[in-house]
Amino acid sequence: MRLSTKGRYAVMAMADLARHSQGEQRAVSLSDIASRQEISLSYLEQLFGRLRRGGLVNSVRGPGGGYRLARPAGETTVAEIVLAVDEPIRATRCAGQGSPKGCMIGGERCITHHLWEGLGREIHRYLAGVSLADVLANRFEGSRAAA
Repeated sequence: MRLSTKGRYAVMAMADLARHSQGEQRAVSLSDIASRQEISLSYLEQLFGRLRRGGLVNSVRGPGGGYRLARPAGETTVAEIVLAVDEPIRATRCAGQGSPKGCMIGGERCITHHLWEGLGREIHRYLAGVSLADVLANRFEGSRAAA
């Protein structure tokens, strides 16, 4: 199982935005983020449209414009970012969480469905417990003791 580039790039860009707008809450341009993170500007524009609609960023127009976090970095989770760019957090190959239709040809669920569904819940739980502030401070569940 892998997270697509959409989810990964959105988290990278949001972490960059959090790092470069800290304290001042100044607007950061997408071209600056694109350059620092080596992500296509047009792709970032698509992602930030979704992040804005999801209430995670605010856009600032005019000279010195760009984007700001809508909330402090400590209050924005990685799960929210991934979900805002329409990236489902699941490990099953079925239509979606809670869907009665399974992944098998006849519509039934595969024998390992509940295993993968549980893994998807754990991934979501983990990402929901990691804020942008945690990402910037390199604080993660497995590495907190080492920090």
